[in-house]
Amino acid sequence: MLETVKILAHKHFLSARGSHKWDHTLRVCRLCERIGVAEGVDMDVLLAAAYLHDIGRSYQDESNGAVCHAEKGARLAGPIVEKLALSEAQKKNILHCIRSHRFRGRHEPETPEARVLFDADKLDAIGAVGVARAFLFAGEVGARLHSAEANIEDAEPYSVDDTGYREFKVKLSKIRDRILTAAGRKLAEDRHVVMVEFFKRFLEEYEGRR
Repeated sequence: MLETVKILAHKHFLSARGSHKWDHTLRVCRLCERIGVAEGVDMDVLLAAAYLHDIGRSYQDESNGAVCHAEKGARLAGPIVEKLALSEAQKKNILHCIRSHRFRGRHEPETPEARVLFDADKLDAIGAVGVARAFLFAGEVGARLHSAEANIEDAEPYSVDDTGYREFKVKLSKIRDRILTAAGRKLAEDRHVVMVEFFKRFLEEYEGRR
């Protein structure tokens, strides 16, 4: 069953941008396996949702953020999930996991599986991989390396000022405190330290102090 979901999900990433390509999904799946086992959740629900969680991402990127990829992804996943040999409650849970995984989303993760997926997706946004992805995304939208003179709060998403450092300040630095599971919090603490130290050094070098 999961292999079928994996194959169908992969088709949605053929034209995805690098920061959210299929490799991101696979990393999230590996984190789900690690956290999900520790949290004792329904792994069939969790992994199906993990494979499908970002299938709506290209729509958000193409619209420069106007489309919510979590809500779009849940709609796209509906026909796939409906055919799975699972209970109606499990199917509903998968769609809830997808709909509620976004950091800036309108839906709160309400099930153990949704909380694990939320954490796994956020963990891939911090630490060393998170720093790399932040700069990769900035390059995808044509942002500068750093906009020292720009007000972080006023800088527009998907603009020249949507830099890796802006992403750190407005989102990544806050992720550690938003993690929902005990297993996820242990991983987040270490990744947070790595990321904070990187951006401290980044600013020192950018300003010529190191």
